[in-house]
Amino acid sequence: MDIIATLAEELGIKVSQAEAAVKLIDEGNTIPFIARYRKEATGALNDEVLRNLFDRLTYLRNLEEKKQTVLASIEEQGKLTEELKAQILAATTQVAVDDLYRPYRPKRRTRATIAKEKGLEPLANLIMLQMMETSLLEEAAKYIDAEKEVNSAEEAIAGAKDILAEFISDDAAYRTAIRDLTFKKGRLISLAKDPEAESVYEMYYEFDEAVAKVAGHRVLAVNRGEKEKILNVKIEAPTEDIIRYLEKKIITRDNKETSPVLVEVIADAYERLIAPSIEREIRNELTEKAEDGAIKVFGKNLEQLLMQPPIAGQVVLGWDPAFRTGCKLAVVDPTGKVLDTTVIYPTAPQNKVEEAKAVLKKLISKYHITLISLGNGTASRESEQVIVSLLKEIPVQVQYIIVNEAGASVYSASKLATEEFPNFDVGQRSATSMARRLQDPLAELVKIDPKSIGVGQYQHDMNQKKLSEALGGVVEDCVNKVGVDLNTASASLLEYISGISKPIAKNIVLYREENGEFTSRSQLLKVAKLGPKAYEQCAGFMRISGGKNPLDATGVHPESYAATKELLAKLGYTLEDVKSRNVAGISKKVSDYKKLAAELEVGELTLRDIVKELEKPGRDPREDMPKPILRSDVLEMKDLTPGMILKGTVRNVIDFGAFVDIGVHQDGLVHISQICDRFIKHPLEAVSVGDIVEVKVMSVDLKKQRIQLTMKGING
Repeated sequence: MDIIATLAEELGIKVSQAEAAVKLIDEGNTIPFIARYRKEATGALNDEVLRNLFDRLTYLRNLEEKKQTVLASIEEQGKLTEELKAQILAATTQVAVDDLYRPYRPKRRTRATIAKEKGLEPLANLIMLQMMETSLLEEAAKYIDAEKEVNSAEEAIAGAKDILAEFISDDAAYRTAIRDLTFKKGRLISLAKDPEAESVYEMYYEFDEAVAKVAGHRVLAVNRGEKEKILNVKIEAPTEDIIRYLEKKIITRDNKETSPVLVEVIADAYERLIAPSIEREIRNELTEKAEDGAIKVFGKNLEQLLMQPPIAGQVVLGWDPAFRTGCKLAVVDPTGKVLDTTVIYPTAPQNKVEEAKAVLKKLISKYHITLISLGNGTASRESEQVIVSLLKEIPVQVQYIIVNEAGASVYSASKLATEEFPNFDVGQRSATSMARRLQDPLAELVKIDPKSIGVGQYQHDMNQKKLSEALGGVVEDCVNKVGVDLNTASASLLEYISGISKPIAKNIVLYREENGEFTSRSQLLKVAKLGPKAYEQCAGFMRISGGKNPLDATGVHPESYAATKELLAKLGYTLEDVKSRNVAGISKKVSDYKKLAAELEVGELTLRDIVKELEKPGRDPREDMPKPILRSDVLEMKDLTPGMILKGTVRNVIDFGAFVDIGVHQDGLVHISQICDRFIKHPLEAVSVGDIVEVKVMSVDLKKQRIQLTMKGING
């Protein structure tokens, strides 16, 4: 297989692009580095295409490796023909290779192998030839052999049938055709083990859908229902069509002695040997597709969440609500430093509301707090009412926001949080996280396992390795897109930078602690274990503000510094102009990028990136994202009435809709059919996590705590 050509065709890119990308990956370059600093080589492939390319490259290389192992095994058995070799080499999936290898794979003793040991293979071949003129019983009688434990003609025929059934079951062409038929005409059925029992799976108690059409989230739902022993799940195959197909292929002559036997053998081969494994394979394939789809959605949601704009320059009060143990508070300055922590008890059972307000007023006055970041967990509703009441009593303007505290408890109890705040208890750490995830969502959320952030669907039922790798890739892309401040970034943030491993991230922080702030990117080469390759990969994503070289604060890579200085000189600027942000109109001075790139001996795409960086040095790409909604009043679920129009934040996007936070502690669901007037296949075509949208209340179910919303005809 020509892997490069296959990649190019699958991804819709040029062969030269695929070739360059594979070469760069093999040389040890990371995806963010290739996407950002090797655009000339790859023809500007973005990180998403490059990650898909990397995944497929890994799969295809593993496939080639598997083919070689299979060929070697069959050759060792002395059974490799040129035709079989060609079929194996031409296979495009691991399933196809498995099918071709099946007859030659070393087997445990089966009914067929036992029959072969009894010398019944010639009888099986005779039946398969379908040219028998004498009675089958007469032919079978010739194989009676007490020594081989064949005691009658009937026993001999039964053994021959077993051999034929396995032969049919092992045929790759039959299996492929049966798999296709089952996929096209089969149905996924789920039934309740106890139809009277109440559960979240009630819509799957009598579920029946075409295998070819079943949606991914339904596959994952029935899988979970089956795992929890609530549902019985099966694939109903088009058995009649399959049997008819096999009979047409196998019974080639009308022979009264052999035809009835082959009809029996075909039914046995299908029901006993083929159907169970094909059902297993199709269930696995459906699950894999559903998981891949869910991982993709999870990744998009996570990216939107991580790329939410930071709220800079404000002193924030982080509030971790609780009942019995009290609400933990943490005051955090604009740089993320914790100034104070305390506990108040405004909620049940203590209900010390006035005492809590007095503490809050002192904190707001002392630290000039402008924003309260309230976690949305237990006692959040009660805490919000205290906050709103307090805001009406104080002379200064303070706003509040409810943040999703998913993963905060996981982080607070983690080894990382213990190292970061050794003297804090879990509540203080959680309150600090509430404040910080508002100030800089990316820097704070990277400390939490992405699976615990709460923007996925069925994440615990998936292939965890695959999920972790995919989400890790999303976090890596986000961190590198934004870049990090080399002098303030935590080890948790640094380890996602291109080329930086966990140990190197810790060494960077250690170097900073021992030698003071970095003043130039080149100092990174003094960090333990950070060699020239790692430096090449990471340098462009590390920012140093106020360092020796103003270019260190930009996304310009050190390898392009000489060309950048030459560019500035040609256009009448100096590095001092970059430092004082006096290069705003530089793009207007470049009339011919191609010509200028040739003069500077850099690629045209690289030159365009350099000019873009100089226009807005160190620009944060998150500035373009919608800002979170800050509140100063409270709304309760009972206040909602159908027809009411509200502004909300998209909290999670799933296959069948989007959950929107409208400030009542229970996110409302906008079903996919209610997102927009045009037809969409997936909600992500219209909305993303973090979007600020207007929604209309359709219905409110206080008992079930459900809110149905619509966006139709409101958001244009």
